[in-house]
Amino acid sequence: MTRILADLPEEDIRWLDARAAELGQSRAAVLREAVTTYKAQAQPASGKEWLDQAFGIWKDRAGCEDAVSGQRRERAQYLDRSDGKPSAQ
Repeated sequence: MTRILADLPEEDIRWLDARAAELGQSRAAVLREAVTTYKAQAQPASGKEWLDQAFGIWKDRAGCEDAVSGQRRERAQYLDRSDGKPSAQ
């Protein structure tokens, strides 16, 4: 395990000491647990883990349709505006 030196405000040190006393742990143990918790909750810096977190986020959103349905709807509207045949460009 590597040691680090960190500067913290006195108020944070007092809180950290009180929390360590409540838990019956050392200051270092509380800091290690805090870093582990923060690391688990932090946004990934790289990779594609964010895809797993966001997958399906809009699945229950009203008014969303799949891409094929949207294309069919747009094409139907286009054909309705014309004589039923796409215009030659």
